[in-house]
Amino acid sequence: MEYKKYENTIFARIDKGEEILEQIKVIVQKEQIKLASIQALGAIHEFTAGVFLPDEKKYISNDFFGIFEIVSLTGTISTMDGAFYCHLHISAGNEKGEVFGGHLNRAIVSATCEMVIQIINGTLDRAYDEQIGLNLLKF
Repeated sequence: MEYKKYENTIFARIDKGEEILEQIKVIVQKEQIKLASIQALGAIHEFTAGVFLPDEKKYISNDFFGIFEIVSLTGTISTMDGAFYCHLHISAGNEKGEVFGGHLNRAIVSATCEMVIQIINGTLDRAYDEQIGLNLLKF
């Protein structure tokens, strides 16, 4: 992975074989980012995406293997109890044009992933909400 920072914007290239969330964490910790938005595209060959079941207050995860283009990868970086917290959603299409997605749990790059991280000056923490069953933004 390589990246370059331009004022409050980071352009990153995540390379073949690297896991996307791990590389985001490396950048965030190195640059001491507390709040940001992320968008990306690229190619992956395996990923795990979750779907939240509100009535059960839990996620179910689906694993995907094959040839996929990232149609959309978007989300936020914030903190929870002051520590790194990344919330991303992914949509990825296969060679037939079928698209799968959800809450990103992991994704392995098959060719490249181009990412833009837009740093926001400030902090925003999260807290677990018992009623909803999710880690929600605290304002």
